[in-house]
Amino acid sequence: MGAEMRAEHASFLDTLPPVEFACIYGSSLHPNNFDKKSMVDYILGVANPQQWHAENLKLNRNHYASWMVHLGGARLITGVADHIGVRVHFNPFVSHRDRMFKYGVVRMNDLVQDILVWESFYLSGRLQKPVNVIVDNSEIEKLNFVNVKAAASAALLLLPSKFSEEELYAKICSLSYMGDLRMLFAEDRNKVKKIVQGQFKLFQKMYNPFIEEFAAQDLLRLSSSADQKVNLIQDCGLSTTCSLVSSLPLPLRCHTGMKLGEKKAIDESGRAAQKVAIKKEEAANYIRKILRRKVMVSSARQAVAGLLTVGAVHGVKYVGSKMKKAWRSWW
Repeated sequence: MGAEMRAEHASFLDTLPPVEFACIYGSSLHPNNFDKKSMVDYILGVANPQQWHAENLKLNRNHYASWMVHLGGARLITGVADHIGVRVHFNPFVSHRDRMFKYGVVRMNDLVQDILVWESFYLSGRLQKPVNVIVDNSEIEKLNFVNVKAAASAALLLLPSKFSEEELYAKICSLSYMGDLRMLFAEDRNKVKKIVQGQFKLFQKMYNPFIEEFAAQDLLRLSSSADQKVNLIQDCGLSTTCSLVSSLPLPLRCHTGMKLGEKKAIDESGRAAQKVAIKKEEAANYIRKILRRKVMVSSARQAVAGLLTVGAVHGVKYVGSKMKKAWRSWW
């Protein structure tokens, strides 16, 4: 990222109350994206969202839907995020220095919880893709290594024995879109492909340490093709499956008896009779099912919260722009 762009992003944060964590995600990170009309997307982590919004209302009242300001202010804003949405409040279409910004405000504890256990799989899914961290007072970037390794492990369980490096990143990228209702009508059907191709080197930098780690453990083998592209071959045996499952968040390992790649057979007395190694296909089917459910619920909840919090005009504008991109991708 160039010095001019860094200064621009830092200057935007200067217009807001202080935050514990801030990162930029999305299409603005594409190296070849020079579109000044595209919105710059932020995730902002704060200790107390209600207090933060109260301060921000004094500074930037126009960032919020007028009905929320008049009917409840910071308390209502936080309440809608916590009880209708997935604990994050977004303010889109914020103008600053001839650029448009969108920022989502989340409680730091909720951000950490989603990173570690994929509670809603909403922000953790975004942090599995390349981001540019601007502020990190709580070392979220280090903590996110757990999330990134889990994403790589989940993707490997969903992939066949042979695949390309690009296919690995595409599968990682697609995890947070599985079951997303927006993909049915309001998202570009080529979105995952465009993200991976546009940020390929960023994905490499992000995931190469884990590819090397898995290769050192003999879970993966790397080979180069004639066109110098990296291809990967993975062991699909029970031992490898157990190792990969052990890197998933605890709820995914423990739910319905899955724990560290094993499921316990229960005898008639209710005691664990034996341990049976779970097969790769079983693990993959489970992961698809649980992630689709999580993404479907969180995307639906956030869509409702978003329409409430951005107001009718901005809501129609935002959905309209998404649908326009979606329709273009189909024709």
